[in-house]
Amino acid sequence: MIKSIITFCFAFLISCLSYSQQSTKLEDFKHASIDSCISWMHINFRNVDIYHDLALQTLKRARAQSVDSITVKVHEEIAVWHAYNGIFSPDSVVYHTEKALEYHKKGTNQKKIADTYELLARDLIRVRDLEKAQDALFKSIAICETINDDDGLGKAFRTLGVLYRITEDYEKSIEYSLKAMPLLEATKNYGLLGMSQFNLIISYGELGYYKNAYDATEYALQVVREYVPEEVFIPVKALSYRGEVYVKQKAYEKALADYIKSWELCVAIIGEERCGTYRTEIGQVYLLQQDYGNALDHLLVGVSTYEQQGKTKMVDQYQNLSECYAQLGDFKNALLYQNKANNNKETVLEEKIANLESEMLIKYETGKKDEAIAAQELLLEQKSRVQSLIIAIASLLGILLFVMAYFFKRNKKKTAIIKTKNEENELLLKEIHHRVKNNLELVKSLIALQSAEITDDKTKEAMIASQNRVQSMGIIHQKLYQGENLGSVDMKDYFINLSNGVLDTFNKDDKVKIECAMDQLELDVDTAVPIGLIVNELLTNALKYAFPDNSEGTIQISLAQPESNVLTLKVSDNGIGKTKDSKVKGTGFGTQLINLLTRQLDGIMEETYHNGTSVSFQFRT
Repeated sequence: MIKSIITFCFAFLISCLSYSQQSTKLEDFKHASIDSCISWMHINFRNVDIYHDLALQTLKRARAQSVDSITVKVHEEIAVWHAYNGIFSPDSVVYHTEKALEYHKKGTNQKKIADTYELLARDLIRVRDLEKAQDALFKSIAICETINDDDGLGKAFRTLGVLYRITEDYEKSIEYSLKAMPLLEATKNYGLLGMSQFNLIISYGELGYYKNAYDATEYALQVVREYVPEEVFIPVKALSYRGEVYVKQKAYEKALADYIKSWELCVAIIGEERCGTYRTEIGQVYLLQQDYGNALDHLLVGVSTYEQQGKTKMVDQYQNLSECYAQLGDFKNALLYQNKANNNKETVLEEKIANLESEMLIKYETGKKDEAIAAQELLLEQKSRVQSLIIAIASLLGILLFVMAYFFKRNKKKTAIIKTKNEENELLLKEIHHRVKNNLELVKSLIALQSAEITDDKTKEAMIASQNRVQSMGIIHQKLYQGENLGSVDMKDYFINLSNGVLDTFNKDDKVKIECAMDQLELDVDTAVPIGLIVNELLTNALKYAFPDNSEGTIQISLAQPESNVLTLKVSDNGIGKTKDSKVKGTGFGTQLINLLTRQLDGIMEETYHNGTSVSFQFRT
């Protein structure tokens, strides 16, 4: 209890300081506990100055402590912050929510698992991965029904309404939104109760039930006023959606008033720059009113904001811009945006879901009724089926024995043919790897010939580095055609050969010893090549800079797979070391290559400088 009070007080103090000073610095959290950092993140989720750096720092500390309950909290806070501020791609929200789900599934809290499935469904809907979103929703619903969780069911039904609305099944969107409302009201989840009206406003409007749409808007605004005034974005969205309904009724003045009010509320909350997309709605109404100058001003800002956010599959917005330019006599820009709109139409149509009534949906909608009917039919037919079943089984056994004998002989011949073809393919694949290795050797030789004529030391050094990179790839293909497994490389044997080649290049065989302290580990070629290039760069750097004046030393390489989808790599030396502020030596290309390959493997790199230099990586495979 005392620890919780101290944690809360610290977070509250940090929060107060963030408002009383110009900005809170990352250094302020250097000695704060992880719980204090998480508390500050939870309170200050609107902060865009240091939030992300603090979140990554806190996540790294939580992972180092290997406490799942803490790590999952950090992932959840980051997901909420990414979703709220809209600075990062929606894919990043999905990533952190999936990570949170992984940790929750390790435990036994079914409520948490169900809630996180529902949250993941919302995130997947934002990136339009609707099939996965639907799968996550039904998993959430199944758990909630098992544990009698009305709050979870209300949230899942509300999100299911969103899914149906996006796929334009407006009647089902209304049905599930109405199912959600009494559950959300009973559990006092007023925030989602207000948001559930969005489905009703849009769906009623699309079906022509305009009064119902307006009533839903007023209900959403009432819920916010009476219960959750802090839910400032609900009025923003509700007014925007009602504006769309007014447009359908051609009540343009009312639509314009709602759109402008929605935009102004958004600007007051998160600033004008991030609310630019709302101006496309204002521009649309001005266009309908034939006020082309105002329409163009608003549409340009709105479309530019969409494009900056990475949303380039617009159709209506581009068409509206094209029409504005055409009416104002700028036919060049009119044609440009019309072409953009036409190109996007085909893409959008291809991405629509062809069949929303999937097997999972049918199972949920009709499963319970079918179970009751099937149980009754089974009881009536059971006696007669037992007798016929015995006869059928005896007949099937006879047929099965005959078929098995026939196919045994047939498959024996096919197996022999397939075996022969596999041996031919294996020989061909070995030949391909052999030729690739020879071609890489040829490239290495050509670089060596070229470098022999170069007098500039820096250029010659770069050429030697290129030879080593080519050699690192060539060794992999050599190991593939020499080994028995054509699909993977023994990394320990590969590192030994690579080390010998690099030592030979720098003529330091008698001064520096390279040790491979690792077990045998086989990797596929797509993973082995970038890891080999990374190790090659690190060995090169160590031999060039870690042991000056021809001094002696040791370099250690280790690669392990602690989990099925995780690889850890470490390259360390006992040389002179360096500091974090040391300037990059050479061209810096090797460092850039290491960073690029680390991102390619979804990895994290960490350097330490105690008794030499140590570089560690963790890759997700």
